[in-house]
Amino acid sequence: MCAALTTASVTIAGMTEADLQEVAALEGAAFPAGATGQADRVLRLREELGRPWSRTFVARADGRLVAFVLVWKVADEVHVLNLATQPADRRKGHARALLEHVLAGARGGGTRHVLLEVRRSNAAAQELYRRHGFVATGLRRRYYDDDEDAVEMALSFDPATGAVVPRADEVRLD
Repeated sequence: MCAALTTASVTIAGMTEADLQEVAALEGAAFPAGATGQADRVLRLREELGRPWSRTFVARADGRLVAFVLVWKVADEVHVLNLATQPADRRKGHARALLEHVLAGARGGGTRHVLLEVRRSNAAAQELYRRHGFVATGLRRRYYDDDEDAVEMALSFDPATGAVVPRADEVRLD
């Protein structure tokens, strides 16, 4: 995956031990329906730091942690497990910057597919992913703790060129 990146508005870097409390708090704020507390989130994120296939990137604006993304690189696939932005900082391009950081690293790292699940009701996130070439590939019924469905989405790269391979949705969501 990519090294640290700084743009005019955001700095992206790999998560460190020093970031754990802030990232766990952001996760709790972004996903309040989650059943785990702060200590459990910190423990799980600390475990991610030790997994060779796991990467977590944080985005900071004006020195504040505003977003993070957790991904796993498995064989020729990248799985986006979590992408979250502070509620007060949404719609400012931080999630987009993190996603583009992940996609740039994936494209240069021999990745053929980027996969994720997103809440069926999260139209803003689905639109973000679609703008980057993701398509709906499946539906996981009652996937989340509150029984909401998850939309499975995928993006494919041409292995020779690294270009996004245009595809149509494989499942209807209506």
